[in-house]
Amino acid sequence: MNSSLSVSRRDIIEARLARGQEIVASVIAQEFDISEDAVRRDLRALAAEGKCRRVYGGALPLVTPSRPISERIGKASERKMALARVAAGTVAAGELLFLDCGSTNLAIAALLPGDRKLTVATNSIDIAAAIMKRGDIPLILIGGLIDPVVGGSVDASAVARLDELNIDRCFVGACAVSAETGMSVQEHSDALFKRKLMTRSAINIVLATSEKFEERAPHRIGSARDIDWLIVEDDLPSNTRQALAEIGYALLTPGQSAA
Repeated sequence: MNSSLSVSRRDIIEARLARGQEIVASVIAQEFDISEDAVRRDLRALAAEGKCRRVYGGALPLVTPSRPISERIGKASERKMALARVAAGTVAAGELLFLDCGSTNLAIAALLPGDRKLTVATNSIDIAAAIMKRGDIPLILIGGLIDPVVGGSVDASAVARLDELNIDRCFVGACAVSAETGMSVQEHSDALFKRKLMTRSAINIVLATSEKFEERAPHRIGSARDIDWLIVEDDLPSNTRQALAEIGYALLTPGQSAA
């Protein structure tokens, strides 16, 4: 085997992983006209260097490290606010709303009409503070041990409290969205909380900025059949939008309104 060619091929694979692409061994083998065993050797070497995660049939990019909610609040605020306006526009009078932890959901708190006899429940410290500061919407805080990455309570006591609620509309947070792998989050306990949360709500909605379609997260919370609307940005690539629609997601954008 030509070792220089092997290193060059490995560099190409590494560059693709760094861009967030999944690697399928059979596809790489065909592209470079080599055996799948040779590809698997490359992937083993990259995994040993901490540059990918080995899975059956190939490899995945490393999961983006979780960042505390305090680092995410305030970033891309105008884009998040545009999605939040769409979300607030779906709300009906008299509803019990659940605003799940997340910096995009935090933007919804400022946009809810104060004259619609709404009640807001949340497990988020920041969202609870925003609703309490308003003073015109009743607040239910789901408590428990605070996870600083998630920004709220997602432990067993918080999950148990959900059985006390009949939620009309829930805005569910997600770290990553994909037509292939569904909606996912970084923390295991957060995933358990969100899966239970969606079963307690009549309507489930996810807001996702465009970069969430390039992220990877290990813990799946659901797929198209688990939510009613996915609110996305107007500039989401058409091929991504088409793939989501084909798998069953009902999409809303700032340029649209809910029927």
